[in-house]
Amino acid sequence: MKNTVTSGKTPGRISRFRPWIFPTCVTIIYSILLVVAPVRTGVALQAVGRILTQTALPLLLAFLMMFLLNLFITPAHVSRFMGRRAGIKGVLLSAVAGIVSMGPVFAWYPFLKALRDKGAVDFHLASFLSNRAVKPVMLPLMITYFGWQFSLIFTGVGILAALLTAVIVSLTSRTG
Repeated sequence: MKNTVTSGKTPGRISRFRPWIFPTCVTIIYSILLVVAPVRTGVALQAVGRILTQTALPLLLAFLMMFLLNLFITPAHVSRFMGRRAGIKGVLLSAVAGIVSMGPVFAWYPFLKALRDKGAVDFHLASFLSNRAVKPVMLPLMITYFGWQFSLIFTGVGILAALLTAVIVSLTSRTG
């Protein structure tokens, strides 16, 4: 039996408030700055408002995708296509999904976490995220500016680098 010393506080009490520490600190700092430098703080708050406006739609879409994922996709589905035994289908699925995905990368984080919680391994998550750098819709523009050879080599190396990144993440992460 393990001998541990307890502090008398319940572990749930601290962890319940933990998510509110950062927003509370930011609110306190902005409140102080609003008194000290109201004009500059106002400009900063306007910038925050613009950023929130720009990120609201992608985040709402991510949450909608998470809702639909939880509604229709079971852990067995995720394990089959993005689990340890997904094979080449999983590699291709995560790579193609990363290539065709659009929007800011941070909007995909909650969705990918939900996939991970349902059984997707880090290899496929890293493959998805790394392959986001490859954008076929930009290929014609890239060819116009840099030529065929550069564009195809750049795209091919990007896909290979994404695969290598996924392998390294897989070998060094907790869910392989």
